[in-house]
Amino acid sequence: MQTYSESRGHNFALNATFDEVADATKYDGLVIPGGRAPEYLAMNESVVDLVKKFGDLQKPIASTCHAQLILAAADLVKGRKCTAYPAVKPALVAAGAHWVEPETLAFCTIDGNLITGATYEGNPELIRLFIKALGAKISGSGKRILFLCGDYMEDYEVKVPFQSLQALECHVDGVCPDKKAGDTCPTAVHDFEGDQTYSEKPGHNFTLTADFDSVEPSSYDGLVIPGGRAPEYLALNDKVIQLVKEFMGSGKPVASICHGQQILSAAGVLKGKKCTAYPAVKLNVVLGGGTWLEPEPIHRCFTDGNLVTGAAWPGHPEFVAQFMALLALTVSF
Repeated sequence: MQTYSESRGHNFALNATFDEVADATKYDGLVIPGGRAPEYLAMNESVVDLVKKFGDLQKPIASTCHAQLILAAADLVKGRKCTAYPAVKPALVAAGAHWVEPETLAFCTIDGNLITGATYEGNPELIRLFIKALGAKISGSGKRILFLCGDYMEDYEVKVPFQSLQALECHVDGVCPDKKAGDTCPTAVHDFEGDQTYSEKPGHNFTLTADFDSVEPSSYDGLVIPGGRAPEYLALNDKVIQLVKEFMGSGKPVASICHGQQILSAAGVLKGKKCTAYPAVKLNVVLGGGTWLEPEPIHRCFTDGNLVTGAAWPGHPEFVAQFMALLALTVSF
């Protein structure tokens, strides 16, 4: 295709009204996501004025993809090095920016307090540059983390922790049985939209970074198992079961979310462990010998020994934080 495709994603819940955040002095930095929203937000005087305030205060601003249209509308790119999704180039050049061609879709650049990225593929670098601009120090980096992937794993549940750990300067690999580095896994967007169970929509394609058959568990410091639909068939794969047993048997940190616990149950590693999961997976946990912990609310996560379990992607802040604690990976300001 000659440009990006578009499909419905997750619903994002706001936690404040726009008027409540109009005072830029109360915040230490600003993040502007891309997508189609910036096209109309750049026309909103209140939005442009708020972004100008962050610029005037010289507070860190991280902007990606099409969001740089808002920076241009706020007159913050004149004379500044700036990248973006390539289609945004004409507007940025017209606004006086020094355009930096993105070498890849993961490219980011920084000029003073302004951090710009080309697409979501650059989120690890964008986040790393942003938190360091805020004064962050990362300790315990360099860990090697393995993600156990499969077709139609949940989009957020692989991409968010994967990129978060990359942003914290870890080496992160994604593998899938019968696939090699460079192959892709389709993902599914599971959301909670008022029905009796989650809805499902197509997600991003996730690119694997290593060969499953070449994985040596001893060369990794931790394992992450995303949820979605993949775990129900991965739990039938003997090599997957052996891999999980090796990580759990070694006492290395393991983090599993949502339906990922179907694999833990099949591997017989939940006996004597306190564990949560997506509520529909309770039967697997109980039959696997685990002690069920009710996920109320749905973002609750729990740690028992070397095992972190979560119920669903709304729990990512707790999920990633608890996994970081087991890895002795810290961010301080």
